[in-house]
Amino acid sequence: MSEASYTPLTRPKMAARVARDVEEGWYVNLGIGIPTLIADQVGDREVIFHSENGLLGMGPAPAPDKIDPWLINAGKQHVTLNKGGSFFHHADSFAMIRGGHLDLCVLGAFEVASNGDIANWATAVDDSAPAVGGAMDLAVGAARVWVVMEHLTKEGKPRLVKSCSYPLTALGVVQRIYTNLAVIDVTSRGFVLRETVPGLSLSDLQAITGAPLLVEENSHG
Repeated sequence: MSEASYTPLTRPKMAARVARDVEEGWYVNLGIGIPTLIADQVGDREVIFHSENGLLGMGPAPAPDKIDPWLINAGKQHVTLNKGGSFFHHADSFAMIRGGHLDLCVLGAFEVASNGDIANWATAVDDSAPAVGGAMDLAVGAARVWVVMEHLTKEGKPRLVKSCSYPLTALGVVQRIYTNLAVIDVTSRGFVLRETVPGLSLSDLQAITGAPLLVEENSHG
């Protein structure tokens, strides 16, 4: 790999890049981690955010002096509620998910395979994430599934792979991946590179990606 001449995106910038592709009027569920930052990045567009613990119409994160201790999302983070937002039973929330009423779900992941398989769950020592949770329902119930994650693990191993080594959340559901280095679509032919951060070459990106990257004419850096 050649000497780095590029700057990876920060997590807020990753969220902002995803937010650019979220269309006004969509009903969107945001997974735990980087996806939750997307709610702060949509600006004046009307995007209706859903949380599987029974919220619809979430707004951005509250200011420190405006926190409502009873208002949290599925990741146990404090949130705000936009005008017209609502609360409802957990079962009703999953009926929305399973009924195909969400336009988009954005999830974090440990790994995504080139056929769209996703592995994104693990148990936590403190039981804050005791099991797969709602991700398996979201992965198959939403009209679109995007993933936002770091391109590499903390150990420097690829998260984009030929086949997942972690227990799977769902099979063949991911359509697009946003990392701190690139935007990649998952197609019937595998990973298709759409864009990279400025200064990152295809060869250098391929060297840290665990499956082949295809390039089409509309791909750009």
